[in-house]
Amino acid sequence: MKTLAALTLCLFLSACEKEDPLGEPDFGPPVSGPEDESVAQASALERRVDPVVRTARRLVEEGRQTFRFDTFGDEAFWGGALRLHEAIEGEALGGVGPGISPNVALALGLVVDVDALPHRLVAALQRGEVDLDDPAVTVALLGLDAVVGIHGIFGGDRLESVGIHCALCHSTVDDSLVPGIGHRLDGWPNRKLDVGAIIAAAPDLSPIAGLLGIDQGTLRSVLATWGPGKFDAAVLLDGQAAGPTGSAATLIPPAYGLAGVNLHTYTGWGSVPYWNAFVANLEMQGQGTFFDPRLDDETRFPIAAANQFGHRTGPTDRITSKLAALQFYQLALEAPAPPARSFDAKAARRGASVFAASCARCHVPPLYTEPGWNLHEASEIGIDDFQASRSPDGRYRTTPLKGLWSHQTGGFYHDGRFATLADVVDHYDSFLQLGLRAQDKSDLVQYLLSL
Repeated sequence: MKTLAALTLCLFLSACEKEDPLGEPDFGPPVSGPEDESVAQASALERRVDPVVRTARRLVEEGRQTFRFDTFGDEAFWGGALRLHEAIEGEALGGVGPGISPNVALALGLVVDVDALPHRLVAALQRGEVDLDDPAVTVALLGLDAVVGIHGIFGGDRLESVGIHCALCHSTVDDSLVPGIGHRLDGWPNRKLDVGAIIAAAPDLSPIAGLLGIDQGTLRSVLATWGPGKFDAAVLLDGQAAGPTGSAATLIPPAYGLAGVNLHTYTGWGSVPYWNAFVANLEMQGQGTFFDPRLDDETRFPIAAANQFGHRTGPTDRITSKLAALQFYQLALEAPAPPARSFDAKAARRGASVFAASCARCHVPPLYTEPGWNLHEASEIGIDDFQASRSPDGRYRTTPLKGLWSHQTGGFYHDGRFATLADVVDHYDSFLQLGLRAQDKSDLVQYLLSL
């Protein structure tokens, strides 16, 4: 069987192949023909495009590139400090441990962009000719920038560091080739991604453990409690590892369907560009500037206050100039429409009436959150305030509901405490004393799945 230990040279050296991706020879530039006039007309039309439209197109393109491929310089942390690339390589390739093969990576929830793969490699995967238990294959895929959300930095054919992108947590693939390999779905939360296990694989966690004041073994135990699809963005601010329902980690939220929605996260914090700046600087550990004096509160955010996380500056800023386009691209990501026949249309029509009478006061259509200030105290929604109390405003945001069908894995609410939509409906029926019949509840669930 041909492995990609053998294909590695094909992917690094054979990247110099100059033939057409479909296998046709390159005969040079096309000869001028009658179509040239229409091309020239199209170019002239492009120059006459409304400048607002031209700016929007540019921002979407720049934002997509940033979302998918920009590390903001965070490889200095993930590779330089934590040495995560060594765990990916494994001892056989000069790293440490057994290495991370494609099968292990897929089990961790990492996904592969099929559009970044050479046609020969796609064909070899379809024929089962690629050894998916070989870490050399993972390294080769990183060389192709095919692992969604992770960027490999190479010296020759040697993996020297890795960085991460926004897409690591907020993109997945459509599994069109095989499970875990397909076309990108930007903005979709990767609810299979085990962020804690990926971080725990790094050989040196002392930079994180030192901030938290714990040893690396304890840190790895905490990371193991997160589980797939969850991440604790606040632990490096307040050091709280557990809450009333177990781990303090929250579900990775969608990054689509946010146009017109005030506040970005389960507990508010700020707008889309605020949270992008927060994550790029403090979570991804990119090189930039971040300001939030709310983090100076030593009682609520002792770690952040002690380390001046709300006043971050550095010699270089690779983040701030990207925030405008990144925001624009994210706001352009519409929530995905549900697949045909994925819900009962008749029941959904009945459920629309139930929703209007019982839910629409907060989940105001068509945003499905309040236009304006969309935060609520825990007592208003009948749950504990643990996660809300970790945020500056101490409240929970009304979650927008479009595309709800696409992120059911992991449960509902910020921490997945409700396993199904039916459980969410039961909670509100009981807490708000709505008096819904069994049929009403069933119809309401179908309506929610139709959004």
